[in-house]
Amino acid sequence: MADLSINAPREYEPTFGDYFALLKPRVMSLVVFTALVGLLVAPGALHPVEMFAAILFIALGAGASGALNMWYDADIDAVMRRTAKRPVPSGRVESGEALAIGLGLSGISVVMLALATNLVAAGLLAFTIFFYAIIYSMWLKRSTPQNIVIGGAAGAFPPMIGWAAVTGDVSLASVLMFGLIFMWTPPHFWALALFTKSDYGDAGVPMLTVTHGRDSTRRHILAYTVLLAPVGIGLALTSVGGPVTMAAAVILNGLFLKGAYDIWRRDDASAEADNYAVEKKFFKLSLYYLFLHFTALLADAAIGGLMA
Repeated sequence: MADLSINAPREYEPTFGDYFALLKPRVMSLVVFTALVGLLVAPGALHPVEMFAAILFIALGAGASGALNMWYDADIDAVMRRTAKRPVPSGRVESGEALAIGLGLSGISVVMLALATNLVAAGLLAFTIFFYAIIYSMWLKRSTPQNIVIGGAAGAFPPMIGWAAVTGDVSLASVLMFGLIFMWTPPHFWALALFTKSDYGDAGVPMLTVTHGRDSTRRHILAYTVLLAPVGIGLALTSVGGPVTMAAAVILNGLFLKGAYDIWRRDDASAEADNYAVEKKFFKLSLYYLFLHFTALLADAAIGGLMA
């Protein structure tokens, strides 16, 4: 890890944009969106001010996780081309600052979410930050090829937190929203690992492509995609689902299965020949997969509200 000192002389003065990048805004946007959907489809309602506060503090919690992850992973981020320009490995933000920001935002987000909503939502947020920063970043990521499988839970909690902010509990619907993200995460990241080539190996991260090879990774992508499809269908059959969610689940999972099957049929030679076009197409589809699934939930909630 990088030097923790925040008092050493610096050649570069960080900007607001550097500190904002520390919070992983792209990841934060997905967290905010899925948490908002969980909040909006939950039975009951919050006052608009409470709703805004809940989403704000969930977003801050996600940002705290990102800052702690960048603090701890600065050494391997510096090695990988995909992450070398992040604020800490590039030297724009010092390691100690990242740690201080991560810890500070963690405390603020959890305490304020408890005050704005309830202890169940705050407890889930606290566990999510702990899971991502400690269980995933400090343990799983560097020790097992199952890092993405188990670590995916950290990104799957936001809709449960949004749901709990309204209801104060956990239900089958919120668990299936969690399950959708949890089962989606491995094929999403393994597809990325297939075409980022040597990045993870160079950094010593035991990604499945490094420890078990690309053919095994292709088989795992297909297996997890097969397991993902019933979760999407099951979610459509719950109280928060409906015809739009069911249509989205059938279409999106059909496309996802076709993409995973196409990847499974390939070998390194064919993938290299077209510059991993199939893997990149699957990865791009995975970016739309969650967004469209959760948008469908919002659509069914809106239809239900009009009918009521």
